Amino acid sequence: MIGTIIFKAVWAGIAGLGFAALFNVPGRSFFNIFLFGAIGVLVKLLLLYFNINIVMGSLFGAAAIGFLSIPAAHYKHTPPLIFYIPAVIPMIPGIMAYRMMLGLLKLTGNPESPDYNALLAETVNNGLKVLFILISLSVGVIVPMLLMRKESVKDIKVMFVKK
Repeated sequence: MIGTIIFKAVWAGIAGLGFAALFNVPGRSFFNIFLFGAIGVLVKLLLLYFNINIVMGSLFGAAAIGFLSIPAAHYKHTPPLIFYIPAVIPMIPGIMAYRMMLGLLKLTGNPESPDYNALLAETVNNGLKVLFILISLSVGVIVPMLLMRKESVKDIKVMFVKK
C-alpha cells in the first residue's frame, strides 16, 4: 500500500512538471515543483490511508505545498505562486467532477427512473466533495502566504496618483 502511495506521489510530481512546462515557468524551478507536487499528494494520500477525509487531506497537502513554496521562492528569487500553482493542480479532483457532470446529465435525461433518488444523492455528494476540496486547496496554499508574510499590512504603502 505504501508503495502505491509513493508511486502516485511521484506521478503527481511529474504532472506538476507538465503544468509547469505548460505555464512556461523558469526551468530553475522544475525540481522544486516536482518535489512539492509529490510531497503535497504524499501528505494527502497518507492522511487518507489513516482514515482522514479527503477534504482535510487536500487541505494539509496544499498547506504543505504552500509552506514549502515560501523558502523556495526566496532561494530561487521567484514568486511563490510559480511553485504552488503547478504543484497543486494535480490535486484537483477531476474524476469526482466528471462523475458529478455525468450524474447531472443522467438526472436531466430521465427524471422518472427508479434509481433517481440514489443518483441524485450520488451527484450531490460528488459535487459537494469537489466544491469543498477546491476550497481546501485554495485555502491551503493561501494561508501559509498570509502567515509567513514578512511585513504587516499596515506597513505596505499604497501609492495613489495625485493630479
